[in-house]
Amino acid sequence: MTLSIRDVRETELDSVLALNNAVGPRILSLDASRLRWFYANASYFRVAEVDGIIAGFLIAMREHTAHTSANFLWFRERYPEFLYVDRIVIAESYRRDGLGRILYCDVTSYAELRVPLLTCEVFLEPRDDAAVLFHGTYGFNEVGQHLMAEVGRPVSLLAKPLCSFEFVRDTYLKAGSGELPDLDWLGERLSAFPAQSVAHANGR
Repeated sequence: MTLSIRDVRETELDSVLALNNAVGPRILSLDASRLRWFYANASYFRVAEVDGIIAGFLIAMREHTAHTSANFLWFRERYPEFLYVDRIVIAESYRRDGLGRILYCDVTSYAELRVPLLTCEVFLEPRDDAAVLFHGTYGFNEVGQHLMAEVGRPVSLLAKPLCSFEFVRDTYLKAGSGELPDLDWLGERLSAFPAQSVAHANGR
């Protein structure tokens, strides 16, 4: 099996949309225009490609994004800096291959260089024990609950402190040039929003 975790390409959005909407009630459905909004605005939008096939994806956003999700806004009202995981989707045929954990490891590596907190939510009705257990064993704790107005379903709001961020902040973002080293693996999604990417990479 050849696995690649990489930024999504614009030509792949139709495949991502089909994958998202095939999951069912565990993930909110999307239309093409909303997915294009994510493509243009998400800080993190990467796919898991297995042997040339898109097997999963994860979308996440910084706190300054103009996102209207009630869950995202709940976190923004309470935390000054965070990366919010809006959705992670794995194709049914790849669910037992560990791709969800691999994507979460990758988004954590992205987040811990930029923010002190990784956030997300899981639906409480219908309760998805696999999602609850997955997040609990990956270091997330519940920080609140509310009724998601868009769909009328209760959610558990989760947060994971990123202990490495303090080191990165004090060593790079607050010292010297105030920027992360100029390395490819530290870069932002330049193709989606080049003007913002430079500022984000520099910790602003």
